Amino acid sequence: MPELLDFTLNLKALGIGYGTLLMFVMLLTLLLTGMPLALVTLLVALFFAVGWFGPMAVPLITSRVFSFVTSFVFVSVPMFVLMAAVLDRSGIARDLFDAMKLISNRLRGGVAIQTIFVAVILAAMSGIIGGEIVLLGLLALPQMLRLGYDRSLAIGVVCAGGALGTMIPPSIVLIIYGLAANVSVGDLFTASFLPGLMLAGFYVLYVLARAYFSPHTVPDPDPEVMPMKQKIALLRGLILPLLVVAFVLGSIYGGLASVTEASAIGAAGVILATIVRGEFSFDLLRGAAMQTLATVGMIVWIGIGASAIVGVFNLMGGIDFVSSLIIGISEKPLFVLLFMMLILFVLGMFLDWVGIALLTLPIFVPIIVELGYDPVWFGVLFCMNMQVSFLSPPFGPAAFYLKSVAPPEIKLGHIFQALLPFIGLQIAALALLITFPGITGR
Repeated sequence: MPELLDFTLNLKALGIGYGTLLMFVMLLTLLLTGMPLALVTLLVALFFAVGWFGPMAVPLITSRVFSFVTSFVFVSVPMFVLMAAVLDRSGIARDLFDAMKLISNRLRGGVAIQTIFVAVILAAMSGIIGGEIVLLGLLALPQMLRLGYDRSLAIGVVCAGGALGTMIPPSIVLIIYGLAANVSVGDLFTASFLPGLMLAGFYVLYVLARAYFSPHTVPDPDPEVMPMKQKIALLRGLILPLLVVAFVLGSIYGGLASVTEASAIGAAGVILATIVRGEFSFDLLRGAAMQTLATVGMIVWIGIGASAIVGVFNLMGGIDFVSSLIIGISEKPLFVLLFMMLILFVLGMFLDWVGIALLTLPIFVPIIVELGYDPVWFGVLFCMNMQVSFLSPPFGPAAFYLKSVAPPEIKLGHIFQALLPFIGLQIAALALLITFPGITGR
């Protein structure tokens, strides 16, 4: 026991500056070993809790964890994940993609634009990124490659379009931000809707520009006129997805249901849609439930670890220390904001967005409020930044999701190279949101 006490006093004697540096080095070193982020953060939190305060501080970690996992809004996360998992296993997305031929059939670059429209609707149905990219990689990528689209354009459209679930409600990223920043998720949904559509519009304009200024990148439009009977048949594929979107987002914006209640409505609606289509089975539900368990389990464990380490760091005085460092960057609030965006951009190249949110937001959001900025507006900026992180090398998740279903001749290097123009579009959208906050309605 005396040895433990000496260890505690010696670690605390480092001071908050060197203590923060030691914590950062430990996190980075353990992450480089390949250990999961959740385990790394829990180990470092335990090490500093015992080493800085003594063994009696360990219950403080459990209290932080309890407050995270008992949040009512967090219940919406597994519901939206379940919606996406059911969509993965049903034919709803396939019929939706086919129905979009009504818009794109006579348009140059139409299939790429069709893919972006489908991505927007899928994002508005579930808010899960990985499943959308895999679905579009299975549905849209082979068709575009077969028709003669430029490979880089086809890859970029699938990855960037599939990642729109970060911005378009009901985004899981927005829900986690609301939990971490203690702001209204409904307000976040309202503020992010137009920016999400704006980014999708940027993608469409980019495709059109490539189609008309570099004609060799896309095939010629289909000259055949689609029969009315076929158009009516395709329209049926739009009915169920649009109904789900209308019930989920309509109930939230109409004030009929909270985000948590709307998520349950959406999950029930997607399951009901599979029943109507004759696709429902026990195996489908079991597979969706297992996928939901795995995804939500990952989010919960990262949340537990991040909550623990942020709680310990706060008790050490670390959050005040880092806040003073960041504010000391410049007397101009805009420069401080840009510095935070740069930190998020760099972290997004190496860490999962859940970990980034739960590790940085307890530090960043109070600074944003102190600088006089709107935390809801900052939430939209955060999500747009995480949109970039999904595509950014070397660990952009979108590239790995697509690689899992892409033809074997498409390498990761090809995918990351194809994503560079879309990363540029995302950064341009982020710059617009910073320059014109009114786009978010705030």
